[in-house]
Amino acid sequence: MAEPKTAPLLTPPLALVCFAEFVAMIGFYLLLSTVPQYAASVGAGGMGAGLATGALMLATVACELATPRLVAAFGYRTALAAGLLLLGLPALLLPATLHLGGILAISLVRGAGLAIMVVVGTALVVDIVPPERLGAGMGLFGMVATVPAVLALPLGAWMTAHVGYGAVFVAGAVAPLLGLAALPALSPRAPSLAPPASLRDTVRAPALRRPALAFLLTAMTAGVVVSFLPLIVRGNAAPAVSLALLVHGAATTAFRWWAGGWADRRGAGRLMVPAALVTAAGLLALAAASSPALVVAGAGLVGAGFGAAQSDSITVMMRRSPAAAADAVSALWNALYDAGLGAGAAGFGALAAGIGYPAGFVVAALAVPAAVVAIHWRSSPAPAAAG
Repeated sequence: MAEPKTAPLLTPPLALVCFAEFVAMIGFYLLLSTVPQYAASVGAGGMGAGLATGALMLATVACELATPRLVAAFGYRTALAAGLLLLGLPALLLPATLHLGGILAISLVRGAGLAIMVVVGTALVVDIVPPERLGAGMGLFGMVATVPAVLALPLGAWMTAHVGYGAVFVAGAVAPLLGLAALPALSPRAPSLAPPASLRDTVRAPALRRPALAFLLTAMTAGVVVSFLPLIVRGNAAPAVSLALLVHGAATTAFRWWAGGWADRRGAGRLMVPAALVTAAGLLALAAASSPALVVAGAGLVGAGFGAAQSDSITVMMRRSPAAAADAVSALWNALYDAGLGAGAAGFGALAAGIGYPAGFVVAALAVPAAVVAIHWRSSPAPAAAG
């Protein structure tokens, strides 16, 4: 008897959702390092640069937790349109914004748009992809959301240096708006989402606290690099910033992919400490920042550690949770991801204002792995999944 045909994965609706996510994340990553640099250039200094990223990610985390209610009330199309508009349009105001307060307000609005895109995009994939191909669909969507970091982070730095802030801000605004073309093909129906109580129970689960906290700490280091790399590199090493951001994004993507397969074979939860140590080595290299090679290597090591920590943490958290809690675990993990980026940038900005950038990197390089080791010491790795 002939084997049943496999349902196609890349249907037109999924392709359009992936397109909307791709252009939205291009707009996000184009400005992720550029806005902090702009804040510093208008007199806000390193503290203001850190607060710009911190405000962006604070709004993202807060709105991620509220977006399921928005989607339930208004459906996919309206929510997706709101996310694209909020992420894109405010960037057009940045060239005329010369004070930190205005920059922070724009960052807060854009963070709300980013949150809606993250939640709605994932929900749409679940709704569109056949159940037997959900894993492949989520994998494809994850790659689409990650590749813009490889492309747009260094492109934003290059454009800032060669064509100025205004052109970068316009590009960062227009890219998400292109995603509006996907709206006619999307279902207007609201998805079935877990009630808020499910998320509260997940946050309180003792088995998830340690891997969640370890991942949060590692994510903080990535927030430091993407926000401050253009500011700390000077002299002969300055031309390496764009390449370093490219290597950082590529390493994050590659090691996130690699660590997922490794966790399936060897058991999830075993990479958090090695990932923290690799990240620490990258931070120490950036503390020197005396040559292009050190800058690129340091950014790449931080990216590798962060990418490995992403797959390892989400895998162990999923395996320690019942299947019914998968949506809530995903929401918690995404909130930790964004909170880490924002808290790392804001915290490092305050630290560096007192002791300087090189010393700040050394402190972070020592503190993060020490904390992750302390957390991991009390937690056993989760066993590998059967078969």
